[in-house]
Amino acid sequence: MIKPRSKFYLYISIITATILWGFSFIWTNDLIAMGVPIFIFIFLRMLLSGVIMLAFSTITSTLQKVARKDIKWMFLLAFFEPFVYFIGESYGLKITGSATLSAVIIATIPIFTMIMGRLLFNESLSRVNVAGIITAVLGIVLFVWNGSISSDNYYGILFLLLAVAGAVGYSSICKRLTGTYNAITITTWQFLFGAVLFFVPFVFWGLPQWTPRFLSSDVLKPIIALAVLCSSLSFVLYTKAIEVLGMTKAAIFTTMIPAVSAVAAYFLGQESFTTMQIIALAIALLGVVLSQLRKGFKII
Repeated sequence: MIKPRSKFYLYISIITATILWGFSFIWTNDLIAMGVPIFIFIFLRMLLSGVIMLAFSTITSTLQKVARKDIKWMFLLAFFEPFVYFIGESYGLKITGSATLSAVIIATIPIFTMIMGRLLFNESLSRVNVAGIITAVLGIVLFVWNGSISSDNYYGILFLLLAVAGAVGYSSICKRLTGTYNAITITTWQFLFGAVLFFVPFVFWGLPQWTPRFLSSDVLKPIIALAVLCSSLSFVLYTKAIEVLGMTKAAIFTTMIPAVSAVAAYFLGQESFTTMQIIALAIALLGVVLSQLRKGFKII
């Protein structure tokens, strides 16, 4: 059983990761608005994060030696996320042109994660937990719904579903690795391999569009923020949450990312809320709380 103090810090950690990932949408949109090609800023983000994690883990002596049999799992982890997930999310958002549609599809990640957690790791959830997950997802759908979601571009939707598959695959592999390696080791290899995977797209589709303007402070600031806060720090915190809470209970927090982005945009003067959105946000938060309760009937 987790000690109350440890559980408190654990939830603070995953809430912090969720908040930072919420801001990542804003920083990513800023880069896209400045005309920075996707494969340029993603590769730089991966490379910078990998170098930071390698330096930190080496200095603090927290980098564990990875067994040869587990290297393929580390690589597969990076393949699912960041590689598959970021490609699916970035191009899904770009092709559909709808942040709302993207948020709704991405919000289904905990449902698919719950199914995989049950099938692969026999993770037990009470009926209250399942009801909480469904409630949280419905709350987010209501939060982002504006009555006009439509898209004729099915390729964009397929890219978003690819992102969902990447996130579920990442959680499944991460759960397997947390039994042997600490969060810092997993995250370090995740982004080092991530940089390797994104190197080829960077060379073929990023470099031809390179200009010195991409080294300006306006471009580098959000890239550094994404690398340090949204990649290095957030994934260490999230990996630890998967280890302790399980992949399903950890994944439910990612449902709140669109809401965090909207709240951040509100305080930046870029967004406004309706009464319906406030109610929907309260419903989503209630769902997150219910998803974490321990009491209730276990699902067989």
